[in-house]
Amino acid sequence: MERTLIDRLSAVSSTSLADAAPALVVLPTSLRPVVPGRKFAGRAVTVRAERDLMGAIAGLAAAEAGDVLVIDAGGDDRAVAGELFSTEAQRRGLAAFVVFGRCRDSAILATLDLPIYCTGFAPNAYAAQAVPQVGVSLDLAGAGVEPGDLLMGDDDGIVCGSVEAMAAAIDKAEEIQAREEGLQRAIADGQSIFEHMNWDEHLAARTAGRPSALSLA
Repeated sequence: MERTLIDRLSAVSSTSLADAAPALVVLPTSLRPVVPGRKFAGRAVTVRAERDLMGAIAGLAAAEAGDVLVIDAGGDDRAVAGELFSTEAQRRGLAAFVVFGRCRDSAILATLDLPIYCTGFAPNAYAAQAVPQVGVSLDLAGAGVEPGDLLMGDDDGIVCGSVEAMAAAIDKAEEIQAREEGLQRAIADGQSIFEHMNWDEHLAARTAGRPSALSLA
């Protein structure tokens, strides 16, 4: 069941998923893809690095094909991953590599097929001395990620939630995406978006202080 759910998550956008279930966690928008245009979905393997490389190495050893390695670097003055770790992550078949912190070797990372997200780059790396913390709860600037959570990411950002929460959201996300793709085609063919939006009624209701919801059909 989980594999089918991951496949379905891979086919929707982060915007459709976030709209379908606003309670899902959106990871900090400072996380950006090294190379745009690479969507992913997979199960989280979490690492709290504490400004050290040992956690990143241990997390890489624990991650399996289809997993998303999520590392909280614990600081942003040095890198916690680079070309060797990322190339190994690709070799192991990971779905994505997400670093809440800095990477390095950006030119090489840009040549890999693996979706890699980070908050920036630095040429120098942390030492490798601390006892690894793998499979732990993470707090990424207020966004929680638990071991085994599912993540779905694209150029707009990364959405996270439990298997149960994602399963509850996927039907609606697919409906939203199909509707908006249809509307986009209609607008491209010359129809006005206002033909499909309750704008006048919604504006009048809100101006009068009545409850209303903006909708597209």
